[in-house]
Amino acid sequence: MERALRRLPGLVAAIGAAVAATGLLRRPSGQPVPVVTPRGQTAELAGSGLYRYDTVFTAAGNTAVDAVVLGLGIPLVVTAWLEHRRHSPRGTLLLAGSLGYLLYVYANYALGVAYNPLYLAYVTLLSTSLFGLGAAVAGMDRAALAAVAAAPDFPHRSLSRLLLASAAVTAVVWLQPLVTALLRGGAPDLLDVYTTPVTFSLDLAVVAPAAALAGMLVRRREPMGYLLAAPLLVTIALLLPTIALSTVLQAAAGISFTAAEVIGPIAGFGVLGALGTRLLVRLVRAVPSRVPSAEAGDADVHA
Repeated sequence: MERALRRLPGLVAAIGAAVAATGLLRRPSGQPVPVVTPRGQTAELAGSGLYRYDTVFTAAGNTAVDAVVLGLGIPLVVTAWLEHRRHSPRGTLLLAGSLGYLLYVYANYALGVAYNPLYLAYVTLLSTSLFGLGAAVAGMDRAALAAVAAAPDFPHRSLSRLLLASAAVTAVVWLQPLVTALLRGGAPDLLDVYTTPVTFSLDLAVVAPAAALAGMLVRRREPMGYLLAAPLLVTIALLLPTIALSTVLQAAAGISFTAAEVIGPIAGFGVLGALGTRLLVRLVRAVPSRVPSAEAGDADVHA
């Protein structure tokens, strides 16, 4: 596992930066193209750029994600990777968190974005982020996690409540349109030209249960709960800039929002993002920067 982490995060960072930069350089610039969906509804495709076959709404959201990945996600992976290579448990925890965030992003891209020339890059990032996350989890020092679980001044209850609340909110937000669609015998709103709501699937099948599990483990002071919380906290922390930028770009592309639709999500995710960022910082700081086992390993190598 340690051998995989010597180069794999660097590969993820390099490919991820290239993919995100391409999305920003080739963002939609022409007129939308109206189409009729297989369900007989009308929708507008971006019509130009990398995301030309995605809807105007989705293409603007993808551009926002690309900006956040390039500006925040990739630097976070590189910083954490360098700290991990210095045998820092903090670096390993943050590496797991940042790779988990990219795994979530590129699972959505590989499974949900309309086919474009970067499809194989999305699949590569999905694979490398997944196995990189697994290697980081396996390589995390368990004594460092136990130190966090035993720390008397760490906000254990706050972290547990945030994770459980995030699981509940995610489930409610996505189940509401799905249940409504079932009751009226139609498809969810904003499904448009897509065959299935991939984000709904990932959030309901993976993210919400993971957040609930992490919340319960942290409540019981189980060390694994803090490790599981890291990718969730990084994702929560990066939701605010993503949602805010998406809303701006979507409005600029002609998508109309009511004041409540603009203020509500930004305010809600703003609070959630602020709490997530604060708890992520507290979690990283609670992990010892160095552990005796790592230092002993270095001594053996140099001997």
